Amino acid sequence: MYIKGRYIVSACALLFLQQAMANAMDCSKAANAVENTICANNVLYELDAQMGTVYRGLMKASVEAQPELKRTQRLWLKARNGCVEDVACLDQHYREQLKVLQAQWKEVVAHQPSGVDKQVLDDLQNSIRAISKNDPEFALERALVSLSLKNTETTFSAEPDADQYSDKTHFPKTIPKGVSRNEWKALSATNFEADTALGPTSFTLRDLDSDGQRDLIVQTYNGGTSLYTSVGTYRRDGDKFTRRTPASDGESIGGVLYSTSDRGANQSVNWISIRGKVYAAYRDSGYGIDDVYLLSPLQVNREVPKLTVRYRYRLSIPRIQSDDDHKTTYKLKPDLHHALAQGLATVEEHTPDTAQERKPLCPIPESATDSEEYYGYGAGYYAIEPVADFPVIIGGECFIARMNNWFGTYSAKDGLYAQMTVRKPGEAEQERDYKVNGRRRITEISTSIGKPGGGAEE
Repeated sequence: MYIKGRYIVSACALLFLQQAMANAMDCSKAANAVENTICANNVLYELDAQMGTVYRGLMKASVEAQPELKRTQRLWLKARNGCVEDVACLDQHYREQLKVLQAQWKEVVAHQPSGVDKQVLDDLQNSIRAISKNDPEFALERALVSLSLKNTETTFSAEPDADQYSDKTHFPKTIPKGVSRNEWKALSATNFEADTALGPTSFTLRDLDSDGQRDLIVQTYNGGTSLYTSVGTYRRDGDKFTRRTPASDGESIGGVLYSTSDRGANQSVNWISIRGKVYAAYRDSGYGIDDVYLLSPLQVNREVPKLTVRYRYRLSIPRIQSDDDHKTTYKLKPDLHHALAQGLATVEEHTPDTAQERKPLCPIPESATDSEEYYGYGAGYYAIEPVADFPVIIGGECFIARMNNWFGTYSAKDGLYAQMTVRKPGEAEQERDYKVNGRRRITEISTSIGKPGGGAEE
C-alpha cells in the first residue's frame, strides 16, 4: 500500500501545487515580519499557498458559511501572527488549521447518498436475485453487464517521450480520431502533465453526468510492486475540463477516483447507468465475497451505496495435476486423492472467521523443536489470499495444508482457481502443491451505505 500511496499522491500533489501557487501570498507586498518569514521559507510558502486554495474553495462552495468562515480565519491569522519569526510555530499553526479547513471542505463537497441512490441499490439487488435463479455463479457479472453505460466513448493514449529510454509520456500534440474540434480545444486548455508524468496514460471521453457533453476519464499505470493503475475524472466545464473537485490536500480530494491492483488484489470497475445516474461500480473481491461500491464519478465520495454478495463453494481436487513446472501432468493415486479431498472438506470449519479456539492442527511430538509449526502453515505472501490452514492425514501421518486463492478470481472453465500446499511439520522440503477447483453459489446479498473501500477513494 505504501508504494500505491507514494505514486498516487505524487501525481496529485504535483497538480495541486500547480493550482495552489496561484493562491499563494504575493511576497512583493509582504508587510510585516511574519509575512517576510513565510516568503523566506519554501515549506511555509507552500503551506500558505495550500491554505489559500482550500480557503477560497470553501468560500466559493458554501456561501451561507462565509461569515463564520471569515470570522474563524481572522482569529487564526491573529494567532499565527503571534509566532512572528518562529518557523516551527508558524509551521504548526498552518498544519493544524489546514486539517480543520480540509475537514470542513470534505463535509461541504462530499456527495451525500440520496433516495435515488438507495433505489438504485434495490434495483441492482433485485436484478442479481432474478438472474441467480438461472445462473447462480455469474449473476453479479451479468447484472452489471446488463446495466453497462451505452453512450458514445472515445479513447486515446498519451504519447511516449522522444527519448526511448524515458518512462515519461505526454499529452498528444495532434487531435486523436473520434475527438471533436470543440473537445480538442477544451482538452488543449487543460493541464494533464501530472497525469502523464508517472507512466502510460489513456484518456476516455464519455458523458458521465447526462448533460450532453462528454467528460473525461484519465487512467494512469503507476506500476510499483502491486502493479497499480489509478483512475481520475474531469468534468467538462465550458472551454476546459476540470478535475471532479478542486484539490484541497493534494491527495484524495479531487484526485484519484479509484485505483486497482493487478497483484495482491482482485479489483475491477464496470461503468453503469441506473435510473438515469452514472456510477463507477467498483468491485473489490476476496474468497467468498464481492463488495461493489457505486461511486459517483464527478463528485467526492465520502459515503456510497454498497452491495455485498457472499458465496459458498463446492471445492474439489482434480485427479489430474500439473508438475511443479506446469509442463507435464500426472494422476493422483486413489489413496492420496482421498486424503486430500478429506482435508479439503474441512476448509469451512478452519477459516479464520470461525473464531474457534487456537489448537495445534497436528499432534506435537516431544521431540519438536518449534511447536508453532504444528499450529498453522506459516507466513504467507501478499499476492495470494490464504483461505484456511487444516490437517491432512496421508498414510497415517499428519500433514498441515493451506488453501490459497487469488482473491476470489473466478472463471467459467475452472470456477475458483485455488491451490492447496501441503507440508509435514518440521520438514519444509517435503512441501507439495496441488490444484483446487471450486464452483460457487450465492448465499447472501446485502446492501448498505458506507465509506468506499478497497482502492476506491473519498
